[in-house]
Amino acid sequence: MWNQKIQTDRTIPSNKPDIIIRDNEKGTCILKDVAISGDRNVIKKEAEKILKYKDLTKEIQRMWNIKTKVIPVIIGATGTISKSFRKYVSNIPGKHEVK
Repeated sequence: MWNQKIQTDRTIPSNKPDIIIRDNEKGTCILKDVAISGDRNVIKKEAEKILKYKDLTKEIQRMWNIKTKVIPVIIGATGTISKSFRKYVSNIPGKHEVK
């Protein structure tokens, strides 16, 4: 899904992540939010994204009974990435290479 609102039982202001990957076989759901940060502070932006979808993560886990995690994909305008960027990207299904 691309930027679709997730139907929840209660009102959650931040319920439109950029990408939703739901794997019913594994019982997991990944919420990806992508952003290009205008400054170098990508670590702060990553923390904001995780906090932004905290309530939605809990609600999805409760409603769908699956493990849910948020993966922030934040890149600075100059190409800056955080130290944890590779860890986050490795949690996305498929083959990836970060140089």
